[in-house]
Amino acid sequence: MTIASGLEVTLSPQEALIYTMVLASAVDTSVKDEELRTMSGIVRGLPAFDGFDPDGVPGAVESCMQLISSGEHGVEEAIAVIRNSLPPKLRETAYALALDVIAADGKAEQEELRLLEMLRHRLDIDRLVAAGIERGARARWTRA
Repeated sequence: MTIASGLEVTLSPQEALIYTMVLASAVDTSVKDEELRTMSGIVRGLPAFDGFDPDGVPGAVESCMQLISSGEHGVEEAIAVIRNSLPPKLRETAYALALDVIAADGKAEQEELRLLEMLRHRLDIDRLVAAGIERGARARWTRA
């Protein structure tokens, strides 16, 4: 995909999932330690990242941060890159990972909720499917 700066951006599915998590973390302008720990655990533990070299995470994080801070449409461009880089079977996974990163600190800010709405629409996640994924995230991240 060509973004506004004229660069062609092609990501592996794993990089697109990392972009999704970075976007979820950075959308409220502060990347929290809990969110970073969550992202690290996800990359090390989920089957979607099998075969992905964890040493590639910092580069993907940096390139995503550059994209989203590149202008007024950075978030929209990042979502478009994510959509174009993910096979349809991983779009629900991307939505679930965004939810996990947002839930990691125990609260969802308005900017984060707006991002989730954008992701749901742009990744073509059915409303009922999204509700189920959201309920699962709430159950996983509820504190005793």
